Amino acid sequence: MKKSQPNNPLHGVKLAEILEFLIDNYGYDKLAERININCFKSNPSYKSCLKFLRKTPWARKEVEELYLDSIPK
Repeated sequence: MKKSQPNNPLHGVKLAEILEFLIDNYGYDKLAERININCFKSNPSYKSCLKFLRKTPWARKEVEELYLDSIPK
């Protein structure tokens, strides 16, 4: 039985969906300006960014925070 998380805006949102939303809305150049990580700066690709973010908790947290700031409330 899964717990409901009504106060967690990221509940049920996959990292892949977050990344896709941010790339569509900002592009890699603007993401690199907002979040200083090489996967957005140096030869960026969706797959390489997703792989990096899955392994790097601090970077994932920053991406999730930008997503939360970017979605309509």
